[in-house]
Amino acid sequence: MRGRTRLAGALLALAAMAAAAAPPVVQALPEDWYPESVAIGPDGSFYVGSWRQGAVARLKPGVAPKAEVLVKPGANGLANGQGVLVDAKHQALWVCSGNSGFTTVPQTPSALKRYELATGAPRASYAMPDAGYCNDMAQDAAGNIYVTDSFHPRVLRLAPGATALTVWKEDPALAGTGPYKGLNGIAIDGGRNVYVSLVAAAPYLLRIDLGSGGQAGEVTRIEAPRVMKNVDAIRAWKPGRLVLFESNAFGDGPYGGQVTVARVEGAKLGLQTVVAGLNDPSSGAVLGDRVYFIESKYALLLEHKDDDAAVPRGVPFDIQSRALPSD
Repeated sequence: MRGRTRLAGALLALAAMAAAAAPPVVQALPEDWYPESVAIGPDGSFYVGSWRQGAVARLKPGVAPKAEVLVKPGANGLANGQGVLVDAKHQALWVCSGNSGFTTVPQTPSALKRYELATGAPRASYAMPDAGYCNDMAQDAAGNIYVTDSFHPRVLRLAPGATALTVWKEDPALAGTGPYKGLNGIAIDGGRNVYVSLVAAAPYLLRIDLGSGGQAGEVTRIEAPRVMKNVDAIRAWKPGRLVLFESNAFGDGPYGGQVTVARVEGAKLGLQTVVAGLNDPSSGAVLGDRVYFIESKYALLLEHKDDDAAVPRGVPFDIQSRALPSD
């Protein structure tokens, strides 16, 4: 009986430890953060960029972690905090800086920024060629960083040790419609394919073959069964599975966004909704069998474009999560 009691106690202790290590379902971000992108570090820390504050917050693992501002507002010329990427091997935090306005910090030309992962200290800045717009990024196994350009139909690349971004793939097939004719989200699936989305709403994703030497191949349209609501970010989940963050950025109303699992089957996508009715879910990240996502609430900024004083203050933001489908 004592053995059973000790075993039961040990199991309860292990369960408690596991619960303590798991991120909570909802995690609070700083007020007025207006988050745009999320990345997760190897220790389970969340890194969340602010489109409004030109900064990056970090939430360390714990039952009720408190967000700390890791990259201070405007550091290294950061303006609109766009895509965020953790490069654990080189202890680097990469952030796309946009120049769309609506910030509490000075506007600067769009660029790719590098910071120290542990401290948030600035390390480097890489200008976007031809006045491009740095939106989001992904990294391959060799350490190359691939960047989407929202103003041009192209993907740029920064090789390890390089001093400037170069064009990796530019193609009319990567062009969309509207004021932002370029690309938005990006992910690399299994090191073989690069998937990108247009800024504009479209019934397809675009796949670029990734050669063994890192060269860009052909562009293929991967057709979806419906028009997707502005795929703002893409995350590779497991082979043949992507998680899409449909922000509904140009839709009718603030609660049309959703998180979707996409099954890639040749040149077609199968879509399964994970959660709907969201207010601009522009990004998220996958950890284990859960997806963690943000609601950016951009309408609160955009409707006061010419009157910053009218922008609401004290707006709450958080990271939420849902279980991913098992099949």
